[in-house]
Amino acid sequence: MPPQGGNRIPLTGLLHTFLFPLLVLATAASAAQGEGARPVFVEEVPYVTTPDSVTATMLELAAVKAGDHVIDLGSGDGRIVIAAARRGATGLGVELDPRLVAESLANAKRAGVADRTRFLEQDLFETDLATATVVTMYLLPDVNLKLRPTILALRPGTRVVSHDWDMGDWKPDRSVTLAVPEKSIGLAKTSRVHLWIVPARVEGLWCGAAQGAAATLRLKQSYQFAQGEIRIAGASPAPVSGRIGGAVLALGKPQSPAAAGLRLGLRGTNAQTTVASGEFTALQGIAWRRARGDDCRAD
Repeated sequence: MPPQGGNRIPLTGLLHTFLFPLLVLATAASAAQGEGARPVFVEEVPYVTTPDSVTATMLELAAVKAGDHVIDLGSGDGRIVIAAARRGATGLGVELDPRLVAESLANAKRAGVADRTRFLEQDLFETDLATATVVTMYLLPDVNLKLRPTILALRPGTRVVSHDWDMGDWKPDRSVTLAVPEKSIGLAKTSRVHLWIVPARVEGLWCGAAQGAAATLRLKQSYQFAQGEIRIAGASPAPVSGRIGGAVLALGKPQSPAAAGLRLGLRGTNAQTTVASGEFTALQGIAWRRARGDDCRAD
């Protein structure tokens, strides 16, 4: 489990980071002693408190507000969930240690937010995250990567915040570094806080109509980035690229994708053009649908 608002870092991750050479030697020694010998891997999870400044930064980066539902994976003494509830959100803390769950419940009661918070003693991998608008965590990279498919399947626009550890090749939408002189883990007295916005799934062929003529948009996707080509009214296809911000797709020319001339609001297999400027003006207001196959005429 993790070290968050009073959380925990999996010791297996620490072993991998700091003691890998020793484990290699232990494996070699075991082989020398015979096939029956096996190195022992420790599964204990030390309790680590997240500094209040980091907790505040995590909630600020996720823009937690009234109406949000925050799920904290590895909630420790409950401080992230409690801090979110003080902002008007509701929250759920997931923690394996029953003593910390009891402490969290008592802390929430003292803070006057017991009616907006829950704390469950359970495995984070068995937690349903579908109701979250914000997921917070202080887990090590290997755990983040195991969670990544579940997180990517969440509702587009869900905000995910991680203390220190990233998600491999899924780059954060934003990262902040802050000084934490009281930090008890590691040599550097700084923390990194990362934010991801879960992107809608846009890869495939999209079919629309522009001024009575067919328009097609064919896209490939890598997390929150998209690229492909658009064809309007039978003209030659034009390359496009851009970014997916939750349920909004912004596209422009590959050489300047930030200057998006086309913006689509996404909803499942349907989309609506909300902005169309420059060479995309003919697409203003049109609706799109994702093709079931590789040809818009087949749908």
